[in-house]
Amino acid sequence: MKNERRLRIMTAEGELRGLMDEDLFVFKGIPYAAAPTGALRWRPPQPVQPWQEVRDATEWGAASWQNRDYCVAAGGGDPGRFSEDCLYLNIWTPDVEPSRPLPVMVWLHGGGFSIGAGNLDPYRGKALAAQGVVVVTLNYRLGHFGFFSHPALDAQYPDGRVINNFALLDQIAALQWIQRNIPAFGGDRHNVTLFGESSGARSVLSLCCSPLSEALFHKGIVQSAYSLPDIPQKQAQQIGLQVAAHFALPEDASAEQLRELPAEQFWPLERPLALGPVPISGDAVLPKPMLTTFISGKQHRIPLMIGSNSDEASVLDYFGVDATAVLRQMRSKNRISYRLMKWLYDIHDDALLGRAVARDMAFTVLPLIIAQAQHNIGLPAWRYWFDYVSENARDLYPHGTWHGNEIPYVFNTLDTLAPPAERSYSEQDKAFASTVSAYWVTFAREASEFSSHLAGEVDWPAWRPGDDLTLALGDQGKAQAVVKARFMRGRLRLFRLMMRSHVKL
Repeated sequence: MKNERRLRIMTAEGELRGLMDEDLFVFKGIPYAAAPTGALRWRPPQPVQPWQEVRDATEWGAASWQNRDYCVAAGGGDPGRFSEDCLYLNIWTPDVEPSRPLPVMVWLHGGGFSIGAGNLDPYRGKALAAQGVVVVTLNYRLGHFGFFSHPALDAQYPDGRVINNFALLDQIAALQWIQRNIPAFGGDRHNVTLFGESSGARSVLSLCCSPLSEALFHKGIVQSAYSLPDIPQKQAQQIGLQVAAHFALPEDASAEQLRELPAEQFWPLERPLALGPVPISGDAVLPKPMLTTFISGKQHRIPLMIGSNSDEASVLDYFGVDATAVLRQMRSKNRISYRLMKWLYDIHDDALLGRAVARDMAFTVLPLIIAQAQHNIGLPAWRYWFDYVSENARDLYPHGTWHGNEIPYVFNTLDTLAPPAERSYSEQDKAFASTVSAYWVTFAREASEFSSHLAGEVDWPAWRPGDDLTLALGDQGKAQAVVKARFMRGRLRLFRLMMRSHVKL
């Protein structure tokens, strides 16, 4: 047991008091930027005011305003209390004085940029940290506080320096805090892996394209990012005007009037008054759309791991997308495309075919596009396909692994979750979680721009166009890792061509 006096850590902003979880050090609710409230609403995150006394870091910080019921049902659990004052991070570390600095893994939670928090049960960093890494999770601004454009706000910036992606800038501020302070927690500031799922994965890709995040992280893991295009700034500004009108503000409303609106009135707003679930392209944080940047080879030069799950279409229900209706619309408008899909998939039930097509267009094709973009600039990418469902719940998931269901395997947190007794996790499930988690830690520890393989249960080669190798995590219901060649090659090539035709280079 490590000496309890080491629970006190000195950071650049002041001293922190954490706690022990068995033999791991845990620090919760550390402010990485000033509260973005009052005059700082819709402003870039500002530095924290240093403190003189020892600051308690044993309680989670507040999450950004959001729909609690939606987060409990679809976002991973109860996010706790809400506040605009939400810029906090949490750290798990196995050793604050290691013989060599430890790799750092920084988690960006998902939730469509509208729900979620870094302290949700599936994201607890204990099991990852026990493998010899420092784990950081964080909260950032969500919804209208995280992404917003309005003429009165945009006019406050010099030409070319407008900020609309406040959530992405929060994440950058957290990475800057890590560069200043992570050595005090035993972490290596020169080996930071940024990883996230869903909108967290889109954040990783967006930060790979941001000129403001250069050199703040050194590799990225992208779990179930979706291929929806970023929102152009002009469109976002029109939505901002509509939001102001909704609150009975005049067209020439001032920035001060906007900032006086009550925080709790924003989160219930839905489309067309909501932006998500993608960032805004055209501001100083994300000058060009993410896909345009990758396809033109202008992304940061770092290695990436990227993949998706076998039933990502599960999340479309939450967005009100009827995959079968979309397919039938395709059949009525273009029977050639419809027949081509039936031939490519060899699925003759419209409901099942629609589910598979929607999954691949929205999720499966993006890892291929990003892997190709990495290869084009001489950097490695590792592509995976997650297709494992816990043994006692397979009747609930007949089409495969739902969106987000890989997360407790990545964090190896199955033991901390409490499913109903009849759905309890088996020993096979837990062993497989250890296998999956080990791949993520190996990437964080060892991957570099010169790597060609990752060690694990099976050797995992980096993706190359000729071999087109994908690591299947789970195969035919078995808890095993299998390298597959030319995985979904025909259909994904078609979707890649369709997407490239929609991206203006």
